[in-house]
Amino acid sequence: MKRNGELELREAGTCTAHRNLRGQMEKLVLVLLLAMASSARRSREWDYRSEAKKVNMRGCANLTNVLDNWKFAITTQIKDMLLYDHQTVLPDYGRIHTLSEALDDLYKEFNALKERLIELTNKFEGVELFVDELKAARHATRIGERRVQSTHEKPGNDGPRRTRVVVRKVKKPVSRPST
Repeated sequence: MKRNGELELREAGTCTAHRNLRGQMEKLVLVLLLAMASSARRSREWDYRSEAKKVNMRGCANLTNVLDNWKFAITTQIKDMLLYDHQTVLPDYGRIHTLSEALDDLYKEFNALKERLIELTNKFEGVELFVDELKAARHATRIGERRVQSTHEKPGNDGPRRTRVVVRKVKKPVSRPST
């Protein structure tokens, strides 16, 4: 029986030791959590000046050169792709039939309007000449003198200098579908 009693005492001692150890561990964890929380509260500011002295300027220059080279390579590739292989980037507008027809109609209307503007400009040249002569005649009759040569008239010419409006015709570039 003694052995059972010793066993019970050992178990009781072990249980108490476990409780003490467990209590100490809980206290240790609590202290560690408090230490972490207090260190997290303190905000440390970065000292830019001390870090700036440590920067390798040669490495910065190399990085800048690398980034510049990448930028140049990327823009060159995009430019070449848009110029020479635009089908991979842009849709083929020739396949969109309604858009193609609408663009054709728009160019035709634009060119027709320009031609009409040229016709009207030519018609109004005669009207402008007539109005200028009429104004000069009225001015001369008010003064009681004969008609004074206007600044637009050249000596020896009968009328004022004619100005022309030249309108350039815009032609639609011919796009042929590539096969």
